[in-house]
Amino acid sequence: MIIVMRRGATDAEIDQVTDAVKAVGFEIHLSRGVERTIVGAIGGDRGLLERLHLESLPGVEKVAPISKPYKLASRDFHPEDTVVQIGDHAVGGNDLWVGAGPCSVEGRELLLESARLVRTGGAHALRAGAFKPRTSPYSFQGMGEEGLKILAEAREVTGLPVVTEVMDTRDVELVDAYADVLQIGTRNMQNFNLLREVGRSRRAVLLKRGMTATIEEWLMSAEYIMSEGNHNVILCERGIRTYETATRNTLDLSAVVVAKQLTHLPVVVDPSHGVGKRAWVVAMARAAVAAGADGILVEVHQRPDQAMSDAAQTIGPEAFSQMMREISAIAEVLGRRVPISSTSHV
Repeated sequence: MIIVMRRGATDAEIDQVTDAVKAVGFEIHLSRGVERTIVGAIGGDRGLLERLHLESLPGVEKVAPISKPYKLASRDFHPEDTVVQIGDHAVGGNDLWVGAGPCSVEGRELLLESARLVRTGGAHALRAGAFKPRTSPYSFQGMGEEGLKILAEAREVTGLPVVTEVMDTRDVELVDAYADVLQIGTRNMQNFNLLREVGRSRRAVLLKRGMTATIEEWLMSAEYIMSEGNHNVILCERGIRTYETATRNTLDLSAVVVAKQLTHLPVVVDPSHGVGKRAWVVAMARAAVAAGADGILVEVHQRPDQAMSDAAQTIGPEAFSQMMREISAIAEVLGRRVPISSTSHV
């Protein structure tokens, strides 16, 4: 249930509503917009809430149910777009955000070289995995905590915030100590214990869509994170599993349009995993921006053919520069911009 307060409602009037709602067993989530405050009443017995006749309280404009199963992630609860701050740049709003880097941390010198490359190219964050979920148990699994230390050093050297994956509830505290953004990969989108654990963190969370997940299931996973108090959630469309075999996955750009209508959370796109072949990555990054994505998460390596994981879908320096030029041009047409990274001069 949402209680929409009138424009100019006082703090005392908002407090009166929240106190009444809490008294009948509901949790309260406030959304303070530019014009109005919305009180979200989550859980509890709806009948008890209806008997309060909240419409009669001072400052209340209307009371309405949230019909969608995802309450906090719903645009009904939070009509204005959420903007998630990562370092000096924002995900959401008018700016287009770019996170770039190799699939995995392969070693200190290689990672620092990659970080300098993407920083010079205009990226706003460095992405790389220290823990790697692989289909084969014999494939490279990542460098673990040593990789996290290298990522932290790369941040010191370049000024780029770090996006890296957390795979296990036991590792959340460790990864949180090094990363700026906690990534939940496609295989863990419905690992509800992990979602709750990152929800207790106050780090931004980049939630990748599960490879077989519907958009509603994706948003319900975001709800798990937000229900623990962390509303700094970024959705990432990274391709879904279909009958098509020409591409690694099917990049569902309609999900960008649909999700941005249903939720206030920012939506970014990972074209690397979406197609799985580097020749098509730049084109799909362009298409993602045209579809309204708030950012691009892309795999970049100085020597892509030698990348230890996901080499086939990793682009090199020239393709990354091309991508940045082209998405900037498309963003400008749409009234958006790709801000110059404040670290690009370092």
